[in-house]
Amino acid sequence: MPDIVFFIKNQCGEYVSVNQTLVTRCGKRHKSELLGRSPGQVLGEDLGRGYEEQDRRVLASGQRLLDSLELHMYANGTLGWCLTSKIPLMGQSGEPVGLVGVSRDLRLPDLSGDDFAHIADAVAYAQDHLEAAPGNAELASIAKMSPYQLDRRMKQVFGMTTGQWLLKNRITQASRLLLETALPIVEVAFATGYTDQSAFTRQFRRATGVTPSQFRGLRGQAEAGQ
Repeated sequence: MPDIVFFIKNQCGEYVSVNQTLVTRCGKRHKSELLGRSPGQVLGEDLGRGYEEQDRRVLASGQRLLDSLELHMYANGTLGWCLTSKIPLMGQSGEPVGLVGVSRDLRLPDLSGDDFAHIADAVAYAQDHLEAAPGNAELASIAKMSPYQLDRRMKQVFGMTTGQWLLKNRITQASRLLLETALPIVEVAFATGYTDQSAFTRQFRRATGVTPSQFRGLRGQAEAGQ
């Protein structure tokens, strides 16, 4: 399953089962290099911290995390968008004793069908106006349909909701600016529709697990190590 990352972790957040896709994306060769270790021990403290915080929230609350849109950066420098779900494993006492995680790579959109034709104007407008941060209602109006109808079409074409698609485009553009330019982070924030740097940093960290400045440094370190 080259497009699916699968893992099971214990109550301490250590891997007890992984698939080969995760091993490869972590820059390792054998599953034994991950088993019994935490994301921070495998990926490094900065890159692994976000995953560990997410694990702790799931284990502490016992609540499922379903289809969280995330931009993953692995130790080998690979970048990719995925939808992540984490489900707690409950023990006989009713308390979480571990979790199961699945991250599915986003599929390529189908741009040839009627579904895309109905939303093409809204998609083009959003891509051309990222700095204005258009919302669901505005895009639905451009597409001449209700927000619910737009959401349904977006899921059929892109495999995600309108809100997730907008977030993906904003964070993707931000990551490009961080990697390909020397723009200050506050200017990257304004260019991708955020009103201030702190709001941008919070959402970027939620999507990637690291801050914008850490992202810049970590990608450079991964490329230098290859």
